[in-house]
Amino acid sequence: MKSVTAIIESPKGCNHKYDYEPEINSYKLRKILPAGLVFPYDFGFIPDTKGEDGDPLDIIVISEITAFPGCSMDCRVIGGFTAEQTERDGKSMRNDRFLGVLEISEVYKDINEITDLPEGIMKQIENFFINYNKQAGKQFKVLENIDATKACKMIKKQKSHHKKSA
Repeated sequence: MKSVTAIIESPKGCNHKYDYEPEINSYKLRKILPAGLVFPYDFGFIPDTKGEDGDPLDIIVISEITAFPGCSMDCRVIGGFTAEQTERDGKSMRNDRFLGVLEISEVYKDINEITDLPEGIMKQIENFFINYNKQAGKQFKVLENIDATKACKMIKKQKSHHKKSA
């Protein structure tokens, strides 16, 4: 598995966060980000997965377009990073982020690993999530960058675990 379907919740350049709500089969506005803080790339989830936080696995989709909430797109998994998120009550959990490139991208068609990304993109994404969580009173710590092979194994494991528990 090198390709996954991503469902976008919050588009690139957006200064507000949407979450998909399966109970109402719709997207709900969850928060408005502080002035100057915007999603650096399309942000969404990988269907039929479940992370430690109870939500589907998160994915950042790198491409030259800006999608919209609910947009479904096929992505080539290029890696990601493992992360620990500490809530306001002090409880910590893993909240990893996976990175994908839009399969039909022209600009990023030669990107197969996070190490292929132009310099600075990973730091920009990591800093976004650190600041995004900080403004919500949480801590976000990147533990390690992971390559495409490890990311795919982690996603596959969560997909099979999700199917067993469903």
